Amino acid sequence: MQKSIAAVAALAGALALLAGPVQAGTVPDDAQIAAIVVTANQVDIDAGKLASDKAASPEVRKFAQQMVTDHTAVNTQATNLVTKLQVTPKDSATSESLAQGGTRNLSALGKLDGPAFDRAYVDHEVAYHEQVIEALDTTLIPNARNAELKNLLVQVRPAFVAHLQHARHLQAELKP
Repeated sequence: MQKSIAAVAALAGALALLAGPVQAGTVPDDAQIAAIVVTANQVDIDAGKLASDKAASPEVRKFAQQMVTDHTAVNTQATNLVTKLQVTPKDSATSESLAQGGTRNLSALGKLDGPAFDRAYVDHEVAYHEQVIEALDTTLIPNARNAELKNLLVQVRPAFVAHLQHARHLQAELKP
């Protein structure tokens, strides 16, 4: 259980930065928002790939595969949109911290096996989706200037909510 908590905590600092730009007085521009979106999705894709291979529970493996599929689709949409708009995603402290947090999370998860891995992965998914939804609502959607980018963020939000609900359901089932 301690390792499970550590795996979730490893990403907490990066997740806190999702809401940070507004709190710090720095409003992200569309290029930074695009980089944040792509990075946040990639972090979940990478964790999902690991869980697809390593999870003990068939339900957790199925959920992980769904995360890979859904977040890859969002990244494809985002990439197509920024290409169309001729916007080059621009890294920011938030996107860089997300990437670093994702690496730390994969390292922490990689040290776990069996039910401990499943709980840590699902706990991470709950915390991660909560933070991403908060960032969408408080930072990304309100600050997106391009109507098509804003529309994409609004369109994908329900999927993040569904992922959170599914992860919470799995989390309740995995409690020791």
